[in-house]
Amino acid sequence: MASLIELARTLTPLDTSQAQQLQRLAASWGLLADFCFSDLLLFAPVGDFDGGEFVVLAQVRPTTGQTVYRGDWVGTRLDEDERPLVARSYRNGEIIEGEIHLSVVRERVRVLCVPVRREGKVIGVLTREAAPSIGRQHGELERTYLDIFNRFARMIASGDFPYEDKDDTAEAPRVGDGVLLVDPAGRVEYASPNAVSAFHRVGVHANAEGLRFGELGLDESAVRLAFHKRQPTVVEVERGSEITVVFRCLPITDRGEVSGAVVLVRDISELRRRDRLLLSKDATIREIHHRVKNNLQTISSLLRLQGRRLDSAEAKAAIEESARRIRSIAVVHEILSREAGDDVPFVEIARELSRMVDESLMNPDRPFRVRFSGEAGTIPAAPATSLSVVLNELLQNAVDHAFPEEVDLAEEPGYVDVLLEREEDQLTVRVTDNGVGIPEGFDLDASTGLGLSIVRTLVETELAGDITMRRVHESGTRHGTEVQVVVSTKHF
Repeated sequence: MASLIELARTLTPLDTSQAQQLQRLAASWGLLADFCFSDLLLFAPVGDFDGGEFVVLAQVRPTTGQTVYRGDWVGTRLDEDERPLVARSYRNGEIIEGEIHLSVVRERVRVLCVPVRREGKVIGVLTREAAPSIGRQHGELERTYLDIFNRFARMIASGDFPYEDKDDTAEAPRVGDGVLLVDPAGRVEYASPNAVSAFHRVGVHANAEGLRFGELGLDESAVRLAFHKRQPTVVEVERGSEITVVFRCLPITDRGEVSGAVVLVRDISELRRRDRLLLSKDATIREIHHRVKNNLQTISSLLRLQGRRLDSAEAKAAIEESARRIRSIAVVHEILSREAGDDVPFVEIARELSRMVDESLMNPDRPFRVRFSGEAGTIPAAPATSLSVVLNELLQNAVDHAFPEEVDLAEEPGYVDVLLEREEDQLTVRVTDNGVGIPEGFDLDASTGLGLSIVRTLVETELAGDITMRRVHESGTRHGTEVQVVVSTKHF
């Protein structure tokens, strides 16, 4: 189904700012449908309106009452004969009420048409549609809510609603959570039963009607700021560590003057409790990663100390390789200890591993650099650990074998390039050097070296990827080697 903006662009003469005005209205009109217990439809003219045709750009159903329409009207085109009230409201720029007969409902539907203005020009029509047979009995709550809707309808007709600033959030209160109606002096005119219950949660047991928020022991800055800015404001009231109630104040204007406000009230104590639990859990997990990183670094240091006591050069090299592999895993846990969640930006791991190898090669007599570029996005911790070990082994393999002692690096400095590429569902890690190159007839699958065996096992088994090695150049004494690892992020 096409979006409101797409429908407006392809079917209506509305410009971008006018379409965005209707988009803002459709994004915030859920509370209007709840106040009037009715379905709301948003119409805009098709073409230049010479043919008297409209298209339904948006539709919303109430959560406080029964819907009239089971089907979806968005994208439906209707002519003037089918919706005469909409055509009159659009042409005259007036709020018009009447009845229409729709075959899909099989009874007459009561319709209120409200012209939608932007900068003095009517750009669409909002309709409130309800069938008498499914309406609610009118008590004090229903009468108050309908009056609130009518006041907002007049704001829509004058171009004062929706508000220019986006104020809706996932935690914003809804009509069903609790409603307070406030007069221009900031005194409560009406409090719904759910609003009274929310007041009780924050320790307010007095009758709120006729009193200001300050007289009830509550912060009234939200009301004052909403009146002053003529924009919605939100404030949270806490009572101890367990009770949190949010107040969302929506100013109501009439002929440019503030005539009161609607304050929506919601008890979000349980949401805040869960937020605190998530923060505590996240902090605990990060502390665990920090301690694992410290422990791995300690193990690496102990291995290096042990290696210094050995006389065998082969044993020393094996100990150093083990310590290096442990440090590469420690890098992952170090980044996880700083990042929220279980995903890590692999570019930071790759950059840190490149830096570690680069620093270990500092030798004025043999100029050699590790260069890094590219981006890999974020990936989960488990594949990030495997990839870090793979990259570490590839870098060390290039250092150990690409530039033997007989290679003159003074004339042509050596380099190892690390490139990361992320395209859709595929991640590529490419390590390229300008060294002597792999021997003729080299077969990766037949290689018995421990480092390449680790790489091949991790790539093919743990990451379900592919690895290839090839010479970069086929002439001269410095051929160079390119190792490419390709993994599918669908398996992450």
